[in-house]
Amino acid sequence: MHDVKAFELQTWTHQQLELIENALMQWVPADTKAHLGESMRYAVLGGGKRLRPLLCLAARQSIKSQDAEWQNHDSSGHQGPVESGEPGDSYGALAMDHAALRAACALELIHAYSLVHDDMPCMDDDVLRRGQPTVHVQFGQAMALLCGDALQALAFELLTPSESLVPARIQASLCRYLSQAAGHSGMAGGQAIDLSSVGFVLSQEQLQDMHAKKTGALLHASVMMGASCSGPQAFSPTIQSAFSTYAKALGLAFQVVDDILDVVSDTKTLGKTIGKDAANGKPTFVSLLGLEGAQSYAHALHQEAQDALMGAGLKDVRALAGLADLVIKRRS
Repeated sequence: MHDVKAFELQTWTHQQLELIENALMQWVPADTKAHLGESMRYAVLGGGKRLRPLLCLAARQSIKSQDAEWQNHDSSGHQGPVESGEPGDSYGALAMDHAALRAACALELIHAYSLVHDDMPCMDDDVLRRGQPTVHVQFGQAMALLCGDALQALAFELLTPSESLVPARIQASLCRYLSQAAGHSGMAGGQAIDLSSVGFVLSQEQLQDMHAKKTGALLHASVMMGASCSGPQAFSPTIQSAFSTYAKALGLAFQVVDDILDVVSDTKTLGKTIGKDAANGKPTFVSLLGLEGAQSYAHALHQEAQDALMGAGLKDVRALAGLADLVIKRRS
């Protein structure tokens, strides 16, 4: 197991959150027609764990040393990693850091848009999110719908700046990961299954498939997008496989813990209405496995994620390991 304490995860997280919050403040517009920007900023800047952006930046950090090693031994004769990040330099470390920050913010925008739409009366009909009124309660249903649409579009706008800032191959890779995670085979598809499953008993395999799409796909994309902000030979098939296994296990563990907290926590701590899934007849890991069974499953998934990181062969995956610990230990 990685020595997360020596890494000072809290310090690292604080530094990354400052970068993320400053970027979101800059990139989510305030000055728009008809106050649309006001609802967008309300949805995005009103708090949240920022787990997806953190996973993205942690994955980027973990592969940096691998990127540097490849640049030290590339066939072009260049000696040493490029640090300048000059426009047009596809492999500059600063350029890749900038690409990862854009990816991190795009992930948070997609997550925020999904929450805005999921909270609406036609979906889950929730009135509380992160301890405050949901967007449709605060701004009305029509504006909430437009807010979600605008956030989704803005996410892809962030991923496709001038090629002088982010190489075209990186832009294409990031857009592919994010669109697949958000679409019919990912988040939207999982939500559709969720809505159609109310009142039905699902097998564990069916429940896992639903949440692998609804929740897990975006968490998986977070890791893969961060790692793909690298030189083409740094993100090797071995690392891709290890990171994919880590991310899939973590995404499922996140949902299992979410189901557990919906039973053992309270509305004030979670910042959202608890017990709604059970009241609405929605299948959960707790209803399927029991509370102890769900807790045991969450810990098994956590171990699977950590084992995958150990097999990646990278010098430093402590941030990713620490975030996996936070997912399991979280109380909100």
